[in-house]
Amino acid sequence: MYKQSIVVLLCVLALAVAAPPASAPAKRSPGAGGPDAEATVVAQEQIINEGGSYAYNYETSNGIKARQSSDNGVSAAGEYSFVGPDGASYSVVYVADENGFQPQGAHLPVEPAAPEHVIKLLEDLRANPPKDPEFSLASLEATLARLRATQG
Repeated sequence: MYKQSIVVLLCVLALAVAAPPASAPAKRSPGAGGPDAEATVVAQEQIINEGGSYAYNYETSNGIKARQSSDNGVSAAGEYSFVGPDGASYSVVYVADENGFQPQGAHLPVEPAAPEHVIKLLEDLRANPPKDPEFSLASLEATLARLRATQG
């Protein structure tokens, strides 16, 4: 459910970005919105296909760039970049699929390596799963795969 919500949110964002500009910009009070308040879209492209696949990209006058695509309308891959308040450029590449939103960027924190005893504990749990009907072996497998990946 959470993963589908992310994809729906990303689709809504794509549609919002794709909306035609208003005929006249809204009046703003002086100083409202900070230095990026007057940014405009300088490039924009979108493709929406009947089968659910889509692609979009855009760029704004203040240096924001984004692109995203999906072959099925459910999972997506993309990237975005922007200039932060500190003047540094930040870039994020991501996949959003059945495993959730998975961003990667040099500025993002990295999960530390999982201790070996935790991996062993989860493997023991997999070998002798509880009889609880709410226990998810698939979720345990996904957690084990993620934690093993932190070990290099």
